[in-house]
Amino acid sequence: MFRSGALRLRGFPLRGSLGRLRSVCGREGEENPPLRAETRWKDRAETVIIGGGCVGVSLAYHLAKAGMKDVVLLEKSELTAGSTWHAAGLTTYFHPGINLKKIHYDSIKLYEKLEEETGQVVGFHQPGSIRIATTPVRVDEFKYQMTRTGWHATEQYIIEPEKIQEMFPLLNMNKILAGLYNPGDGHIDPYSLTMALAAGARKYGALLKYPAPVTSLKPKSDGTWDVETPQGSMRANRIVNAAGFWAREVGKMVGLEHPLIPVQHQYVVTSTIPEVKALKRELPVLRDLEGSYYLRQERDGLLFGPYESQEKMKVQDSWVTSGVPPGFGKELFESDLDRIMEHVEAAMEMVPVLKKADIINIVNGPITYSPDILPMVGPHQGVRNYWVAIGFGYGIIHAGGVGKYLSDWILHGEPPFDLIELDPNRYGKWTTTQYTEAKARESYGFNNIVGYPKEERFAGRPTQRVSGLYKTLESKCSMGFHAGWEQPHWFYKPGQDTGYRPSFHRTNWFDPVGSEYKQVMQRVGVIDLSPFGKFNIKGQDSIRLLDHLFANVIPKVGFTNISHMLTPKGQVYAELTVSHQSPGEFLLITGSGSELHDLRWIEEEAVKGGYDVEIKNITDELGVLGVAGPHARKVLQKLTSEDLSDDIFKFLQTKSLKVSNIPVTAIRISYTGELGWELYHRREDSAALYDIIMNAGQKEGIDNFGTYAMNALRLEKAFRAWGSEMNCDTNPLEAGLQYFVKLNKPADFIGKQALKQIKAKGLKRRLVCLTLATDDVDPEGNESIWYDGKVVGNTTSGSYSYSIQKSLAFAYIPVELSKVGQQVEVELLGKNYSATVIKEPLVLTEPIRNQLLKKGGKDKI
Repeated sequence: MFRSGALRLRGFPLRGSLGRLRSVCGREGEENPPLRAETRWKDRAETVIIGGGCVGVSLAYHLAKAGMKDVVLLEKSELTAGSTWHAAGLTTYFHPGINLKKIHYDSIKLYEKLEEETGQVVGFHQPGSIRIATTPVRVDEFKYQMTRTGWHATEQYIIEPEKIQEMFPLLNMNKILAGLYNPGDGHIDPYSLTMALAAGARKYGALLKYPAPVTSLKPKSDGTWDVETPQGSMRANRIVNAAGFWAREVGKMVGLEHPLIPVQHQYVVTSTIPEVKALKRELPVLRDLEGSYYLRQERDGLLFGPYESQEKMKVQDSWVTSGVPPGFGKELFESDLDRIMEHVEAAMEMVPVLKKADIINIVNGPITYSPDILPMVGPHQGVRNYWVAIGFGYGIIHAGGVGKYLSDWILHGEPPFDLIELDPNRYGKWTTTQYTEAKARESYGFNNIVGYPKEERFAGRPTQRVSGLYKTLESKCSMGFHAGWEQPHWFYKPGQDTGYRPSFHRTNWFDPVGSEYKQVMQRVGVIDLSPFGKFNIKGQDSIRLLDHLFANVIPKVGFTNISHMLTPKGQVYAELTVSHQSPGEFLLITGSGSELHDLRWIEEEAVKGGYDVEIKNITDELGVLGVAGPHARKVLQKLTSEDLSDDIFKFLQTKSLKVSNIPVTAIRISYTGELGWELYHRREDSAALYDIIMNAGQKEGIDNFGTYAMNALRLEKAFRAWGSEMNCDTNPLEAGLQYFVKLNKPADFIGKQALKQIKAKGLKRRLVCLTLATDDVDPEGNESIWYDGKVVGNTTSGSYSYSIQKSLAFAYIPVELSKVGQQVEVELLGKNYSATVIKEPLVLTEPIRNQLLKKGGKDKI
């Protein structure tokens, strides 16, 4: 119940109403009458979109506007039913990540012109927004976010308290240290937005059919679908699930269990507040991060919505176990003010006029969460021509940009830019309902926590997907989460601080990682690499398929190489190691985060080209141990009869052998750049294999190392990482991957012609390696690069170099600034540090060092 001096309820029923929110809040959308339902029907469609919320309607609009014929949207009841109609409608350029900034930008730019284009009022307000910092660590977070925004198109500024008070004069300024300001942010009426998009979609030829609930989805052998509704059946070349909190039900029709869960989100609307009414301009949207709520002006009153803690928030778990109630569409849940009282009190302290305000509406409606709060967007692995646009916790700001993104992908055959964090294939069989609920609770409750680099979240862990070493190592290290797996980031030593201590500065793992670095450089280390994605490909067309997929040549039997799959436009879709184990049989290895992302691409190309191959995902069957360092050969040779000498077991060679009677596939390769092997084995043998190797290496001083040390080692060797130095935003030439791209090979691999054109035109930017002397902060990636007072590029990844005791980073900068010795600046936590382009690699790899030694080039080393 409300306490004395708090907001007052005025004539408001505590149970949610069934009316449209636009009429309750008096939004501009009242000027737009509901669009009449279509009477037409089509037997065939190019694309069928299931779901008439803002996301589905946006996709219909973009596809039709881009020229696709036969776009059909099917909605079970009426447009905006579900989560769209009751949304608070916030729009912002800000996102703590990188790629989603582009989605937000595209959404806002669309909304700005939509009313003029369609003739439909959209109720778009752009007073800007301010995020409030009331602690020093929040100020650091704002500085961290500023450098990650500087190389993007959006405007963003850190502003002082005086400016904040000028823009939002109703604030209590006692605790405010700084603000993060985004001009152009604001809010839009969700109902009006959707109706405008619908009008545009129809204008360009799309069919929007409702009520038309989908009752069955039947795949055909040619990859098309029969979509069945009470009105009839429709044959579709592809289907897109955009069904909001009904997405799970639609997924079950095709045999998928989408990891989604509805959560209850409440916001409060006040009556007219005299101090608000007296303002001469609209207040910017306020986000009090410590209070964990947003607040904006609603006519002459205020609207504010809290994100309560994971302990207090409400998950609608009955919808997961029993399904969404059949008639649920434009209903709300019973409001629960006690659940949000601490946030109400925080808001009243920050904006004191709220203490005298009357509440005229409390909205408590369902929104859909994925485990990590991000939506799932794109084609789904394992089901042909089935796409998703689901799991939107923030559908209004994502709708416009995601509609454009998916439309471009569908029409052009590749994503327009890298957005792997939204890939629906980041989840798998390990994503159980229990995990989904635990993570959704955590994600909701963590909406406004400080976003540190190298952040870890612990709810729902571990999953069933642990390596055979998990129990052996869990008490010895700080684990990181990788596609369901637990993998050691760094290891503890007696007397060291073993807690998770996130920071924007160097923290408790800095010295232990330095020790692990020396361990690998001077002795021998072991690392658990089990999270790698692993595929077996064989069959009479296997060589022909891989020659079509990869820009590199196919390795000879018994050898391995690094290969890249490119998009038709010549961008880097994936990087894998390809091992030719026996004639026509291959082991493909990719990073943990791109397992199903890569598998989907391979499977799709195999089907499209009619290749006679067998593709098997063996990720969960195999464990992987990496053994690296100058004594790696000495340790392993004790355990096998196979000759591991340099001349017999060459770099990039692969062999099947036994390590103390445990069968392994050994590949002489190491991401550390040092002498090393990756040992692929049955997952159940991991613990025994690890113990055998550790016991055998006691004399050589063997010890563990984790992924943080490996990252420092690979950066010194100038090894690129997919997702950082290369992705769908980069081509292999600017990324410095020419060695792995064979433009003269006979096969017309995907992207070959586009890459020839890119090469002929010349590059505009290039990846370089930078060194910089900092204080107690190191580059992470995505920081702004400055030259002559302007932002000219961005870092892609970074670390401390324990060999030269300086920071090290990869960065994309203009070709004219890419010469060795060039000085630029890297922005870190609000300060620009001088950086120098160096000749790469900083440290030569072990195979190169060996070659130079054999040629008498010791001085070069």
